[in-house]
Amino acid sequence: MLHEGEVASLIFMRHGETDWNRQRRVMGDADVPLNQAGREQSRLAAEVLGHFKVGRVVSSPLLRARASAEIVAEPLGLPVEFDGGLEEVRFGRWQGLTYDEIRRDPEYQGFIADPLNNRTPGGENVLDVEKRACGVVERASGGECTLFVSHGDIIRALICNFTAVPLKEFRRIRIDNCGLSAVAVADGRVEVKFVNVLADPGRAWDPVHWSGST
Repeated sequence: MLHEGEVASLIFMRHGETDWNRQRRVMGDADVPLNQAGREQSRLAAEVLGHFKVGRVVSSPLLRARASAEIVAEPLGLPVEFDGGLEEVRFGRWQGLTYDEIRRDPEYQGFIADPLNNRTPGGENVLDVEKRACGVVERASGGECTLFVSHGDIIRALICNFTAVPLKEFRRIRIDNCGLSAVAVADGRVEVKFVNVLADPGRAWDPVHWSGST
């Protein structure tokens, strides 16, 4: 809980690339490992994060996030804490399928059209996701910079929350693998510092994941 005059600096990093990202497969809470590109992305992100006074690293326990967090935390000399509230959306039977395969599913089309009122086959809507993610972030301490390593839809929901963007529009926000976003929170006010900064900006136009039709 923040006290008057305290500032909490919050950095959000999406995990590095996996083979499923490259294949445009739905991961959800499936435990998919980083590929070599994802490990390199995490290493480059660690170099950028070394310029910030990160005092704490909190990660989703899913393998791809865990590995990314451990790569960035090591040069910072920090342990990694894990919190299930940062896990990706639970997509149930869609997990493992490609976006081309699920886009014909009427249930998926319903979720895309109204993600606030329609749930995934794993039992979540985006309001549920935002609530659990915010619950983790709200425990950040004032006067400290905390890095949260999580997943695309979790970070999109958090950015919507901090920027007052309607949550139903969460898919308008691009969050790349190892993309870094940051906000400062003080006295009930939020200042967005940056969104989806890449340590290797040449990837910005890579069509992997959200740039293709879903």
